Amino acid sequence: MRDIAAASGVSQSTVSRVLNNAPTKVPIAPDTRERVIEAARHLGYRPNPLARGLRGAPTNLIGAVVRDFSDVFYAGVIETLVVESMAHGYNVVLGHVNGRLDAGTPLTTVLETRHTDAIILLGDMRAYPELLADLRGSPVPVVALWQGGSPLEFPTANPDDRAGLQAGLEHLASLGHRRIGFLSAELPNNYRIREDAYADFMRDRFGGVPDGYLQRCPLDLNGGESALRRLMALAEPPTAVAASTDLVAMGALHAAHTLGIPVPARLSVVGFDDILIASHTVPALTTLRMPIAEIIGHAVAEAVTLARHPGTGREPSLATFKPELIVRESTAPPGKRP
Repeated sequence: MRDIAAASGVSQSTVSRVLNNAPTKVPIAPDTRERVIEAARHLGYRPNPLARGLRGAPTNLIGAVVRDFSDVFYAGVIETLVVESMAHGYNVVLGHVNGRLDAGTPLTTVLETRHTDAIILLGDMRAYPELLADLRGSPVPVVALWQGGSPLEFPTANPDDRAGLQAGLEHLASLGHRRIGFLSAELPNNYRIREDAYADFMRDRFGGVPDGYLQRCPLDLNGGESALRRLMALAEPPTAVAASTDLVAMGALHAAHTLGIPVPARLSVVGFDDILIASHTVPALTTLRMPIAEIIGHAVAEAVTLARHPGTGREPSLATFKPELIVRESTAPPGKRP
């Protein structure tokens, strides 16, 4: 704060009032306030009351930055992260990429104000370049999960989506399905790995994707329902469909029911993620189980190591984990009941 006062040409008490937004008897001129804020930003000042009190002692807090709280997939991820962190003696502070305390407070500043020992990113953050820029310069170690196709910037753990999708398609082919459609949800940052894996499989196994068999749709129940209706309206509809997410697959199940198409007697359906409700659909959904426990376990161990051993290298790295095929009642040979 003395450095900021010297750089901005004001008293240290004025700096304190500006940075803490404290009320004053005499209003601080807007240009003075802006000068103080600019000097603080230039000097990289981050208020950290916990750090002041603890004199650098660890707080055993991990900051989790979540791309989208509304995505049902991340509910299970966050629960697993909290449990795994507690097993290592840490608690979790949650932050949302759209969440801000005021118009000028970056999320990383909020997390560092709480003096987290490490930060874990949940989801591909390329749509938030300011956040990524802030994290690159953060003194707190960062571990990134579910980064999609974004460039490696931190120690990273991703699922092997291609291998998972191919396992689901191999399951359908082993049952005798040849006419296999795909419901491709519009994933963040135009992520197409699962769609590409489907196209490659169909080309290598059956010579290509039949016209209309690849249907793109919004990432929600209505998207899956509408896409399945378009597929089943084709002159030669598929006998099986794979979906890039469970949510879209559940929309397809609902569409099949309303169209009077029995699953799996006339149509097999495979999802991706194995969210909590996947085992409770009617029929229960065959899907690819996201290796959440393995990814989170790896990430927390990495974050704790980096936090406890500051000299450990933070070079970008990538660990991948293969999803597991979970066979339930929504798949069977074409034209046959299970």
